[in-house]
Amino acid sequence: MEMVARNPVQGVYPATDDYVHAMEVRGAQRMLFISGTMGLDPGGKPGATLTEQLALVWDNIRAILASAGMSVDNIVRQTSYLRDKAYAEENAAARVAALGGRRIPTTAIVVQTLEDDWLIELEIVAAG
Repeated sequence: MEMVARNPVQGVYPATDDYVHAMEVRGAQRMLFISGTMGLDPGGKPGATLTEQLALVWDNIRAILASAGMSVDNIVRQTSYLRDKAYAEENAAARVAALGGRRIPTTAIVVQTLEDDWLIELEIVAAG
């Protein structure tokens, strides 16, 4: 599988350092669509802080990916659902760290989550 970042320089605003406008995926034979995943521990309890929830959500995503024989290297798209716009920077930093600096198309949306103590929810698309 090959992934080609698509960041046109004319006709659209520039992408920032932490994402790309589009990702072309060539030769993928499998797609994995991960539901909105929260920063909950294995017992279903949310982390007490945004930092804790971001660590847990990425642990959960890694576990889900591993169940399909994939890793974070297979992630081609992320949508973040944040309870507060103030979470955007820390969320972006956690994504960049989790992906080892690899950029992907991403969207962040500020929402009201189903539970007040859920601060972040991530939806992932992976290909392999």
